[in-house]
Amino acid sequence: MPEAAISVRDLRKSYGGVEAVRGISFDVLRGEIFGLLGPNGAGKTTTVEILEGYRRRSAGQVSVLGSDPAARDLDLRRRIGIVLQSSGFYPRATVRESVEHMAAAYPAPRDPAETIDLVGLSEKAGARAGKLSGGQLRRLDLALALVGDPELIFLDEPTTGFDPAARRAAWEVVRKLKDLGKTVLLTTHYLDEAQSLSDRVGIVKDGLLIAEGPPSQLSRDRASYRVSFRQNGRVIDHETDDPTELLHRLTGEALARGERLEDLSVSRPTLEDVYLELTTRGPE
Repeated sequence: MPEAAISVRDLRKSYGGVEAVRGISFDVLRGEIFGLLGPNGAGKTTTVEILEGYRRRSAGQVSVLGSDPAARDLDLRRRIGIVLQSSGFYPRATVRESVEHMAAAYPAPRDPAETIDLVGLSEKAGARAGKLSGGQLRRLDLALALVGDPELIFLDEPTTGFDPAARRAAWEVVRKLKDLGKTVLLTTHYLDEAQSLSDRVGIVKDGLLIAEGPPSQLSRDRASYRVSFRQNGRVIDHETDDPTELLHRLTGEALARGERLEDLSVSRPTLEDVYLELTTRGPE
């Protein structure tokens, strides 16, 4: 089993009398994409900021690439890349100049031209940052985070504001990071994005980690498959762990009645289904 790039044990963070993070524990393994999900105010952002070294924890143990991020160690900072929700650019600097300037801050950076190509900005390498579209600026964000050749990359809402085509292109960039052996901690409100990209996800609610695992295995208390069809203008849904037996029974009954099962489909619950089930559930 790969070793952990990030290890969190009983993490807590309080602001005065308010406990924003109430004992979170999880690992992010080297070489995996881990999605950290949760509604606004759940404690997700505070947790990530502690891991990045931007915020001090109140209690608990945290290890990032074998170091405590609270120490703000220069070597650790060189080994991680951070893509924030918004970044500042020199508007008159070109894409190439921006990436080359950032590369100069690292002892062994990636080749700037290779990095620009990786994020799909080769055709805009000579364009000034102030003339880029929102999606292109996010690609430049990613290039600046990658040019230092980090082992671990924090991606905070990487495709916010992207159109569907740009989002899919960005997903391919993230998958390339995994192919390069990088570890990625992803935060996103797009649950289809988390499901498509993440090897595992953790869901945070009210300062607690309430679920963790591969997206397809998160909720064990609900059926694995959903069988749907239309009857008399109404959509009928069944949830089951054995769609073969259920389909045999439903189709047999329909044939006996001389009916058709219109719009028949078999699907598995999506990450969005599970997320909504878990985050909207009241106290138990």
